[in-house]
Amino acid sequence: MPLYEMRWMFKDATIKAMAERPQDREPPAREVIESFGGKLHHYYFMLGEYDGLAIVEFPDYASAAATSMRASASGAFARFETHPLMTAQEAQRAMQMVKDKQATYRAPNA
Repeated sequence: MPLYEMRWMFKDATIKAMAERPQDREPPAREVIESFGGKLHHYYFMLGEYDGLAIVEFPDYASAAATSMRASASGAFARFETHPLMTAQEAQRAMQMVKDKQATYRAPNA
């Protein structure tokens, strides 16, 4: 199954609620991911622009998108993103395809 990175920014109210009542957020994340046929591999809080990220496996794009939509609809997040991941070997195959095809792209009005 393909791997995805999910990353998020909590809303200020969500952070306030967690600070007032500390809780482990991994179990609810795992529950929603598994309800759409996915598997949670890693769940992290982090410093910086985003508050957390997860590495998740899904059977298909639709399942990943549905999980992302469900999380976004919860109202807990200011931003929620899902990105498909490629292995180094998959990226190398893509590079080889570019080399082999020698296709060109013309910019608009070029």
